[in-house]
Amino acid sequence: MAKADPVQIEREQAWVGDAALGLFAREWILRERGKMDAEMFARMTSNGFLATIGNPTAIEAAIGRSYETGGLAAAYSHIESELLPRFLAQERKRTPGRR
Repeated sequence: MAKADPVQIEREQAWVGDAALGLFAREWILRERGKMDAEMFARMTSNGFLATIGNPTAIEAAIGRSYETGGLAAAYSHIESELLPRFLAQERKRTPGRR
């Protein structure tokens, strides 16, 4: 039996994590803004934003692992605690006076 390639495993976890992050972002934007906002979605899910926190693939893989172990609720909880506060801080700096 061949050993699993850790790089491939991380990429696969990141692929799933990216999907969970995208769904979270769309739902969050609709709930908070009351409308679709493709530009905000792009900012929230971009590798540029993720890179301000760490390695984008590693961050998405962590979300993917949360999803694997606890489903969408766990992935969302991870995003809410680890990414959302950073995103909101960046948004406040980007647009002063906006919540």
